[in-house]
Amino acid sequence: MGNNNTNNQSGGQEEVSIETTQVGGLALYTVRDAMTEDAKATLKTVAETGYKNIEAAGYNNGTYYNMSPTDFSTYVTSLGLNPISTHQSSVTLENAETEMAHAKAAGFEYFVVPIPPMGLFNYDGATNTMSMTGGAKNLAEILDTLGKKASAAGLKLLYHNHDFEFKKDEEGIVPIDYLLENCNPDHVNFQMDLFWVTKAGADPLAYFEKYPGRFKSWHVKDMDQEGKFAPVGKGTIDFGRILAEKEKSGMKYYLVEQDRTFTMEPLEAIKVSHEGIKKIGFE
Repeated sequence: MGNNNTNNQSGGQEEVSIETTQVGGLALYTVRDAMTEDAKATLKTVAETGYKNIEAAGYNNGTYYNMSPTDFSTYVTSLGLNPISTHQSSVTLENAETEMAHAKAAGFEYFVVPIPPMGLFNYDGATNTMSMTGGAKNLAEILDTLGKKASAAGLKLLYHNHDFEFKKDEEGIVPIDYLLENCNPDHVNFQMDLFWVTKAGADPLAYFEKYPGRFKSWHVKDMDQEGKFAPVGKGTIDFGRILAEKEKSGMKYYLVEQDRTFTMEPLEAIKVSHEGIKKIGFE
């Protein structure tokens, strides 16, 4: 494990020799630049580093990292990787059936809405802050509609949080609370990003207690003393405390993610995080 092999072989079964002791999951957004440069070689390195499950963040015009859904599925499974979830920020009420059919063909189980879709997400680069327009009720209705479409497609829909959903909006509503209380749990559940929950000043355990079973997936990313992204195990978040409540949360899968790695190359950072998850006790 940890071999930084960057060859671009086709990945046929006969030429792949990945260790079978793969554990944990990785959000491929962490290595997005490498995936753009050479997706197949990067995926091979991810597998060799020891990750088992992956989450895509590279859907574009019917392809995943410029591979058809079936080609993507064939390649990643040849490496021993499980395509667990995909972030689909481009989903709309009009294209949902098409995007979900592609996600299903690629072998994904979870279809993740990573931000308020359909132009509702706002990012202010000057202040490095995120927000949304349209209100929580509007977003809940959109997610319920998408969730029903996902269920019909044989997928499970999750909404992924940042920090702004945990803060009261101009109507005095905490968006994440509204979504949890009003979205139909038969069709809509959640991917909790542990960094952003912490950044917002909220406690993951309080949400597990109040809304048990709703957080089917976690993004595991650490925070340094300055509040910046850090490799798992190299920051200040007490993951052991959170992991102890895995069953209550409903978590089925977790994905290591580090949005920015600063002075460390992403392919090196994922190795550090992989060692971190093992030490913490993630399986």
